[in-house]
Amino acid sequence: MAMRTFVLPLLALPVGFLSVLFGIDDPELLQTSSFQATELQARWESPWIAGLNRDPELEKILDQYLTNLERQGWARPGQGIWIQVGNSAVGSHQGEVLMSAASLTKLATSLAAVETWPLDHHFETRIGISGTVDNGVLYGDLIIQGGGDPLFVWEEGIALANKLQSLGLRQVVGEILVLGDFTMNFEEDPADSVAALKQVMSTKTWTGEVWEAYENLPVGTPQPNIQIDGTARLADPSVASQASTWILSHQSLPLVALLKAMNIYSNNVMADMVANLTGGPQAVVTKASAGADMPPGALSLVNGSGLGMENQMSARAAVALLSSLQHKLESQGFSVSDVLPVAGEDVGTLIDRRIPSKSAVKTGSLAEVSALAGMLPTAEKGPVWFAIINRGWAISDLRVQQDFLLQAIQAHWGAAGVPPAMATKVRMQEGDYRYGDPARIQPLTVPAE
Repeated sequence: MAMRTFVLPLLALPVGFLSVLFGIDDPELLQTSSFQATELQARWESPWIAGLNRDPELEKILDQYLTNLERQGWARPGQGIWIQVGNSAVGSHQGEVLMSAASLTKLATSLAAVETWPLDHHFETRIGISGTVDNGVLYGDLIIQGGGDPLFVWEEGIALANKLQSLGLRQVVGEILVLGDFTMNFEEDPADSVAALKQVMSTKTWTGEVWEAYENLPVGTPQPNIQIDGTARLADPSVASQASTWILSHQSLPLVALLKAMNIYSNNVMADMVANLTGGPQAVVTKASAGADMPPGALSLVNGSGLGMENQMSARAAVALLSSLQHKLESQGFSVSDVLPVAGEDVGTLIDRRIPSKSAVKTGSLAEVSALAGMLPTAEKGPVWFAIINRGWAISDLRVQQDFLLQAIQAHWGAAGVPPAMATKVRMQEGDYRYGDPARIQPLTVPAE
């Protein structure tokens, strides 16, 4: 059946309009809900679930949503839903069934990261020299010691080259030797990261992509021109002992901003890097499960990004991750709005979506999976936590239905802004969260050990 698209204002809509809202050609009265009380009973003990608070109108909304999916050819057993207000489950369908959750996996990675480091944690990249410097010429090698920064992009490289140039360096007779955990521009091949690092050192080797990144920097930012005579290559960790002096410390953006950038664009390379830095996929499972008070088996991951059908969780588990993430963040003065894309504020994966304004959400997509989880602000219930996991092939259609479902839920309980404590504080490319901020590069005079 062809789906009709409606753009409706986010006002309190009578439930009778839901059949129109969900694109059904012949509006009809909502069917009697097929939900059973036992479907909503919490089957694992958790501080995030205090009990069941049934809402008949919400049940009708969910039932109509599932009915519409069935009419479009998607079976009910393939759809997972969990809706929660505070510590109470208020709606569920297959809510505790493990399903392939695509990039909802990044919720677990985010929680594991917050369990591992404080939100102001920075990953350090050290820059050292070997040999001697005479009149701006390094007769030796430039040594880069990576520290796992998952967001070292062109802007960061430009800032680093400018800092080196400000110290008087204009030529490296030797090589750029890169060791440790160093990735630039999300390159999966380490050799590509190393090549990009050499390229960014001089405008003479910049491509249009680098110039475009330069335009993101403040007006008047210097343009580096450091001549590198030798090659840039990966080196053995023992090369660190060749450094006569560590001269610079480059600090990444703080962890909270790294997670925000990772989730806005659902960057798989970043997510896998963060997961590996926490100890790997199984460490993510262990830390996230403990942080969200989930029992063994509630979360099954093979990576930190969500690529592959093997990464599985239930809709309830996704909400548990969100609830725990909010708890951890608010203890440090932040909220989920600071680590997830926010509708009406961020683009990324939310481009072309009609998710209610100020909702903080995480999307997920595979060839046959479309998922959405997050926080929906409402007037009557306050922040509503939700997760929707759909199995089907028409991903764009499933996304439209998810957006309509959220609109209907918000219309039922009333539109509202978020509480002040949940207002976005981390805005990428603003203030302390700008890419290529030279303030995050500090001089060192530390002899190599």
